[in-house]
Amino acid sequence: MLAYGLVFMVPIAPFAIFGSVFQVSGGMVALTYLVALVAMLFTANSYAQMVKAFPMAGSVYNYASRGIAPPVGFVAGWAILLDYILVPSLLYVVAAFSMNAIVTAIPTAVWLVVFVVVNTVVNYLGIKITANVTRWFLIAELAVLALVVVVFLIALGQGKGNGLSAGTALFNGDLFGWSLIFAAVGVAMLSFLGFDGISMLAEENREEARKIGRAMGGALIVAGVLFVLQTWLGSMLVPDPNALLNGGPVAGDEFAQAAEAASGHWMYVLTSLATALAWGIANAMVAQGATSRLLFAMARDRQLPSFLARVSPKHAVPTNAVFLVAGLSLVLGLTLWFTREADAIADLGRLVNFGALVAFIVLHVTVFWWYVVRNGSRDWVRHAILPALGLAMLIYVVVNQKIFAQLIGGIWVLIGVVVVAFLVATKRTPVLAGMSEEKTVDPDDNVTAAP
Repeated sequence: MLAYGLVFMVPIAPFAIFGSVFQVSGGMVALTYLVALVAMLFTANSYAQMVKAFPMAGSVYNYASRGIAPPVGFVAGWAILLDYILVPSLLYVVAAFSMNAIVTAIPTAVWLVVFVVVNTVVNYLGIKITANVTRWFLIAELAVLALVVVVFLIALGQGKGNGLSAGTALFNGDLFGWSLIFAAVGVAMLSFLGFDGISMLAEENREEARKIGRAMGGALIVAGVLFVLQTWLGSMLVPDPNALLNGGPVAGDEFAQAAEAASGHWMYVLTSLATALAWGIANAMVAQGATSRLLFAMARDRQLPSFLARVSPKHAVPTNAVFLVAGLSLVLGLTLWFTREADAIADLGRLVNFGALVAFIVLHVTVFWWYVVRNGSRDWVRHAILPALGLAMLIYVVVNQKIFAQLIGGIWVLIGVVVVAFLVATKRTPVLAGMSEEKTVDPDDNVTAAP
């Protein structure tokens, strides 16, 4: 589960969005990732509490449906679908463009189809195959990252760099502002999305439920430290920081440019290739798997068409949901490729973040409602204080998002509200699998639901 979460987040995720975060944060990329890590740790605590109460697939949809009420759960699941359905397409397009830049003889569209087919086959064969494949990708990504860090440190030791000091690369008092940093967090959050995908494996996990929470927290801390380290070093090596800070165009290869400045063109090729394979295979593979399990959970509760709830008896995966996600990813990916608009890809990333942020906000509320309001928990730290702090940070991130993301994301959530109102009006009440009115006391959590 720890490896699954790390691959989903991608230890080298900042390679692809480094330039965008650098520009929005005023060059304080490492500080941005540090703040984002703190916000996500609060969210991981809330996930850990709810997965112990309801160890089932479905993520926030599952927890809000059972912890508050089914209509609230549907809206939360609908919001996070904006993240889960769009993120595979985003990953495929970025990876396909990166591979086409390296191997120009093969068209971008062909690379996109290859990535979708490979990941669909692996996901169809079951979670064990997926875990084995992603584990090897994780090892490769960590090896590349270790090499990059060593090369960057040697280059800085030799006096190479853009003039930014180690202190300024972390904190620039002349540009610092909380609204600036939290606006950048809204972009950098894309690197962290995926730790929550671990919760989708709740029904395939053979260990106790609390280990899912530990895997989330562990994956976040490991990835967060790696994100801060690589972006801090990269900030001191990016060739023309002033061009980015003054609003110049973001090409998307700024981290590769920093690698090239550190040790030559071979480092540019290495970091670009690593980004393409990590996003297009490893990350997209687990994203597709997690999305299919969310669709399965909502369909099982009669909130989506029932054919999505069918599970392969041989491979123990929701095959119809896997194929649907593959089809949607292919259609959306080819549409983005056809438009060839860099802004469209950037806006898609913002929408992915918005959907996840709204769902995480509902998650924090669910922890307080389930444990404190409904079950009288007196564990104020884990069930009230930490969720409240996470809630406040995420609301501030949403407020500082671009108007486009707020508008389109808000419309998506509103559509979800309309759909759930229709379901309630037509008495299409969900059948919540695994629910029971019986409660048992847990010495660590004070109260939890019986499985």
